Order: sequence, then C-alpha cells, then structure tokens
Amino acid sequence: MFRSHIDELPRPRLDTPGFLLEIVSTVVFVVAVTVLFDLAIPRSLVDGRSMEPTFYENDRLVVSRVHYLLGQPGRGDIIVFNSLVPSEAARGIMLIKRVIGLPGEMVEIRDQQVHINGEALDETYIKEACRIQSCRDKSWTLEADQYFVMGDNRNNSRDSRRFNAVPLYKIVGRVILRYFPLNTIGLIPS
Repeated sequence: MFRSHIDELPRPRLDTPGFLLEIVSTVVFVVAVTVLFDLAIPRSLVDGRSMEPTFYENDRLVVSRVHYLLGQPGRGDIIVFNSLVPSEAARGIMLIKRVIGLPGEMVEIRDQQVHINGEALDETYIKEACRIQSCRDKSWTLEADQYFVMGDNRNNSRDSRRFNAVPLYKIVGRVILRYFPLNTIGLIPS
C-alpha cells in the first residue's frame, strides 16, 4: 500500500477556546441583528375585521419604521399606530388603518361618502358602501401633524371618526409586506 508523507504528519488539534469564542460571537451577532431588525422593522398581527378586504384576521405583516424617518405618511398608506384610547395605550395596543386625510386638510363625510377639501374621495379598496349609522355627516379640520385614518371595512371599524385624528408621533410605521398566510405573501403598495 502506498502512503504519503501527509499521512505521517500529526493531525491538527481543535483549538477549543477559539472554537467556543467563535460560537459565542456568532450567537451574540445573531441576537443583535434580530433585535435591531425588530426595532427597525417590527412585525404585526391583524386582530379584527376593520381592514377587510385588504387584510383579514390573523394576517401577519411587516411594518417599516424607516419610511417615516425619511418622509411623511401619504394618502392611502396603511399604517400601524399606538392607540389613542388611554386604557389601550397603557396596554401597548396598536391599531392598523389607512391614511385618508393629511395635515391641514378638511375631511368631511357627507351622504356616506368621504370628501377631502370638498372633493369626493375615490375609494376602490373599501369592503362595502358605508351605512348611515356608521358614516354620519361630520367634518374634521386636521392640524399640522394630524392624519385622519379609517378602516377599509367602514361599517366595522373604530377609527378617526370615533377617536379623532392620529398625531404623527403616535405612528409606528407603514405596512410594507404580508408574510402570512403563505398564499397571500406580497408587498403592500402605498
């Protein structure tokens, strides 16, 4: 049998302290990246029917905090924000709604139709026409940092019609991706 001189060399030993240090460093790195990812791009769970047909109960979403560090929410953006109801805010409850009115605008509900500065808003995303009990005639004038938000399921949504406009500092971020259920994975357009 042929033997090479390589077979005669001693095998290198595993440097145990270096190996353990590498494992610990890798675990710390993974934890740090996960924490930073959760801070910058939190995940959210849809609870309720207020955003149907856009989102359904138990849909899982990714929210971008970064979008509003670089700009302001726009009409049609779907946002997550901290509840304005004190008892819910104390428990850390967040809501998901669509931005309808922007700072400085007048939002008016007239004959169950949303109007912005006197012009009817074209809303192809809503589930059904708003019933008179849900959309009573009323108007709101937004201040410099306020956003009027509504659910897409107008007849089953607790939104700015009830708790008033959302100040910018309460907005967590914009919904950018649905990742569950698997058959609905996709980016959420603005």
